[in-house]
Amino acid sequence: MVRAVQGFPGGVHDLGYRVVWCPKYRRAVLAGSVAERCRELTSEKCAGHGWRIVTLEVMPDHVQLFVKTRPKDSPSYVANQLKGFTSRRLREEFPHLRSRLPTLWSRSFFVASVGAVSAATVQRYIDTQYERPWRKERGR
Repeated sequence: MVRAVQGFPGGVHDLGYRVVWCPKYRRAVLAGSVAERCRELTSEKCAGHGWRIVTLEVMPDHVQLFVKTRPKDSPSYVANQLKGFTSRRLREEFPHLRSRLPTLWSRSFFVASVGAVSAATVQRYIDTQYERPWRKERGR
């Protein structure tokens, strides 16, 4: 994957998050037209915020999303915006979701940052700052 750095006044960024959320009680209610509509609503909400979807999978019992966002949008904000919007719209359009579940989504979600470099690589880079040949020549 090519790194796509975004610019904004005062800096540049490349933030990506993996977001996973599930229906209440992990019920397999995201199938057929419900799954398709969930995909459309998620895409609509992301476009409205200026977030870029890298990949999106709607499984019967959970949703997995890899999205690129802006620095001002926290991971919890992204997850809660998507869960709230899709829940309200899906429950309006598909009445069987209201009768079967007290709320569409569980209260929890999983978010992990995704980057072009692993955490081990960053840690090794920081830990070895003064071991670099050009640093030794200058005497730190």
